[in-house]
Amino acid sequence: MSKKLRTPREALAKMDNGATVMIGGFLCVGTPETLIEEVLRKDTKDLTLIGNDTGFPDRGIGRLIVAKRAKKVLASHVGTNPETGRQMHAGETEVVLVPQGTLAEQVRAGGAGLGGVLTPTGVGTIVEEGKQKITVNGREFLLEVALQADYALIKAHKADELGNLVYRRATRNFNPLMAMAAKTVVAEVEEIVPVGELDPDEIITPGLFVTYLVKRGKKDE
Repeated sequence: MSKKLRTPREALAKMDNGATVMIGGFLCVGTPETLIEEVLRKDTKDLTLIGNDTGFPDRGIGRLIVAKRAKKVLASHVGTNPETGRQMHAGETEVVLVPQGTLAEQVRAGGAGLGGVLTPTGVGTIVEEGKQKITVNGREFLLEVALQADYALIKAHKADELGNLVYRRATRNFNPLMAMAAKTVVAEVEEIVPVGELDPDEIITPGLFVTYLVKRGKKDE
């Protein structure tokens, strides 16, 4: 059995209040629901959450928002979870809206060890407020700094015992990027197979990046 396999409680035991946490998925497709359930169970709070969106009130990151576990959220949209908007307007939670492509590139830059990325998206709009502008070949760009996290909670279809990950269709979305940009990476998977059973061409995230594996739906005794 994989030396990386843990129960949800074991995998997230050291997640402290105030941690920065990336959570994979796109409108709950490819979101690690078992791991989110554990964050809720252990009452971790004051989190900075980074994700494509805030899911729905009863699914995905949205459950953490409803439970008021986040002090800050970085996401590309929040429209499917009215509670996020309510908390934002009430000043209960800081919400930073980031263009989707920019958010993906910030995470990718964090995983690649870069300081940030230059993008024309947002130049001349409210998005540029407080950000450095750089002119390249006569064109203005915004410097968007790289994003990294204490934890990345991701979802994959299958893993081998070394932690090499295979994703299924659209569930791939933000998960591979986030797996490279966090100190501790916990991958929730549907199935774990012996080393050698995965086609190397299918592996997207090498096991080198994965700290722990958690079987989807696994409950602590």
